[in-house]
Amino acid sequence: MISISNVSKGSIIRFKGEPHSIESLVHRTPGNLRAFYQANMKNLKTGRNVEYRFSASESVDLIVTERKQYQYLYQDGKDYVMMDNDTFDQINVTEVAIGSGARFLKDGITVTIVFSDDGSILAVELPTFVEVEITETSPASKDDRATSGTKPAVVETGAEISVPMFIQTGSIVRVDTRTGEYMERVKK
Repeated sequence: MISISNVSKGSIIRFKGEPHSIESLVHRTPGNLRAFYQANMKNLKTGRNVEYRFSASESVDLIVTERKQYQYLYQDGKDYVMMDNDTFDQINVTEVAIGSGARFLKDGITVTIVFSDDGSILAVELPTFVEVEITETSPASKDDRATSGTKPAVVETGAEISVPMFIQTGSIVRVDTRTGEYMERVKK
């Protein structure tokens, strides 16, 4: 057990029996009331966001974690098969552990898997940006390319994103895996 004042953003704690990642932690001292910590946390089992107030003297159960690099190989049903870069052992990871970024997983991409002290998978951290090829989008006319609108496009992983009008089928683009937003066109 550790005092909530010693916990920082990114720490993983056991809250109500389940692992939660601290997204933000703010110390507040309102008027003549006692100080408290306002915490925004993400439940790592369900993916839901939780907001909770801890008293300044409260203790929490900090989970000791280990991070290892794994390479994404392929999808097996609803699971994703990953390979340890050092031992070449393969493990299956659920879509809940990966989160919404799973739609941008490409063969061979390196991810970081966070394990708890008992060996269970807590989270999967994808690279912030990935480069993907546009496989399907509507062709733009000369007039469309002059405007600053967006159009839907399907990338090689099957995900649909919004891209500027000048992007054509076959273009390579950089996408933010956290939000699914188009960042820029990559020239190769």
